[in-house]
Amino acid sequence: MTTRLADIAAQAGVSEATVSRVLNGKPGVAATTRQSVLAALDVLGYERPVRLRQRSAGLVGLITPELENPIFPALAQVIGQALTRQGYTPVLATQTPGGSTEDELTEMLVDRGVAGIIYVSGLHADTTADMQRYEQLRAQGVPFVLVDGFSPKVQAPFISPDDRAAMTLAVTHLVSLGHTRVGLALGPKRFVPVQRKIEGFVRAVQEQLGLNPETIESDLVQHSLYTLEGGQAATTALIDRGCTAIVCASDMMALGAIRAARQRGLAVPQDISVVGFDDSPLIAFTDPPLTTVRKPVPAMGQAAVRTLLEEIGGTPAPHSEFVFMPELVVRGSTASAPGDRNRP
Repeated sequence: MTTRLADIAAQAGVSEATVSRVLNGKPGVAATTRQSVLAALDVLGYERPVRLRQRSAGLVGLITPELENPIFPALAQVIGQALTRQGYTPVLATQTPGGSTEDELTEMLVDRGVAGIIYVSGLHADTTADMQRYEQLRAQGVPFVLVDGFSPKVQAPFISPDDRAAMTLAVTHLVSLGHTRVGLALGPKRFVPVQRKIEGFVRAVQEQLGLNPETIESDLVQHSLYTLEGGQAATTALIDRGCTAIVCASDMMALGAIRAARQRGLAVPQDISVVGFDDSPLIAFTDPPLTTVRKPVPAMGQAAVRTLLEEIGGTPAPHSEFVFMPELVVRGSTASAPGDRNRP
C-alpha cells in the first residue's frame, strides 16, 4: 500500500498524505488536487475506491462515420475527455460498411436514454440526404449538435472548420513557392465541406493566378474518395493535367498523393508539392513530413460538448454555425516549383 501511495503521489505531484486524504474521502483537499490524484490512479491502472467513483450524469452518444481516418479518433478523444470532465459517459457509435446506419445508431442511442447526441460528418453534411430525420429527433426531445457540415433545413447548432479559408491558406502557400498549376483532390461533390473547399480553392486560384473559374473547376479539381487510394487516383489524374502541386482535402488523401507521385517517378517535394488537410496524429512523421492545414480539433470538440451541454441544460445555443479558423503547418512536402529553384 505504501508503494502504491508513493507511486500515485509522484504521478500526481502531491504528498502521500494528500493521496491518503483523497483515497479516504477526507475533506480539506482542493478540487483540482483531488482530480490530479484521481487522474494519477487512472494513469497507473489502479481501480478507484468504490466511494470515489462518480455517478454518471448520463450517457452522451457520439456518432462518427468511421475510425480509419485518424482525425475521427482524435476528435472522439477530445469530445470524450470533455464529456467525462463534466460527469457524462461518452458512448462511441461508429458506422462501418455493411454495419449499422446513422439512423440505426441514433435509434439505439435514443432507446438507451442518452442525454444528447453529437454527430461528426454525418448525413447532415450530405446535400442529397433527407434532413427530416433530425427534425424527428428534435421532436423526441433529444438535444444534438452537428459537426462538419451544414444544412439550413436543420434547426440545430453546427460546428465547422472554415473550409474556404483552409483552401486560401494552401493555395497562397503554393503560389508563393512559384507554383502556377495547382490541383485540388477531394471527395464526392454532394458533401457540404467539399463544396466549400471548391469555392475557396476556385476563388483563391482565380485571385492569385488569374484563371477562369470554369476552367479551374473543370481542369484543376478532381473528385474521388476520402481514402489513401482515392488521393492516389485523383492525383494521378491531376499530374496528367500538368499540376506541380496538389492540395488534398484530407491527410489520408495526401498520403495517396505522395504514393501516386512516386509511382510516376516523381520526388516529393522536388518535383511535386503536396498539402494535406486535418493535421492528423502522426502525420508530422511521414516521409516527407506533411505540410497540411490543421483542423482546430481541440477547439471544435470542446465547443461541441459545451454547446450540447447548454442544450441539455435547457439554455439552447443559437441555431447557427460556429466556424473555427484552421492554420497552415508547413513541413517537408512542399517546396519551390520545378524550374523555379532560384527564387529566394
